[in-house]
Amino acid sequence: MTSESGGRIHDPRVLRAVAHPVRNRILSELSATGTMRAADVARELEIPANQASFHLRQLAKYGLVEEAPEEARDKRDRVWKVADERGMRVNLAELEASPGGKAAVSVFVRTAIAKGYRMIEQAYSTEPVEGTMRMVSDHSLRLTKQEAGELAAELDELISAWGARTRGRSDERRTYQLFLALQPHPDSVADRRDDES
Repeated sequence: MTSESGGRIHDPRVLRAVAHPVRNRILSELSATGTMRAADVARELEIPANQASFHLRQLAKYGLVEEAPEEARDKRDRVWKVADERGMRVNLAELEASPGGKAAVSVFVRTAIAKGYRMIEQAYSTEPVEGTMRMVSDHSLRLTKQEAGELAAELDELISAWGARTRGRSDERRTYQLFLALQPHPDSVADRRDDES
């Protein structure tokens, strides 16, 4: 299967591959680090190396990761990187309309909600983790649809710049997960009207 153009996912099978929690975590680690070997992935995720290799091959099959031969020590050394550093773009409505899409979107959404729940639960935990910091930020802004798009683009640029600045393996750094949701307030009057009709 060829790589998705411009990081867009058009195939429900690719969405299912991304929905797998271990593969999703591998993509997160590769995005943050840049390149990794299966042994690095195994150590970071605390899984067996053969399991890490299997998931990397599955991600490669769907064009989500690729080998980085320029980073390899020799021809047998397999080093991996994400296929598109810009990340993935998903249009769930478009995917849902394709054959097999409804089930794939359902699996993806359930997995994403579970991941979001774990992240929020951990962010609000009072248990300190040595050498780390946590922050929860909740803001309300009055925006037009265009302004919301501009804000999203600015945040994306800022996060991408930080990713480029900090990418690479370092014993001093660990992978942080930044979770943003920019949307109309879930309890807005317009949303309630839509629910009632």
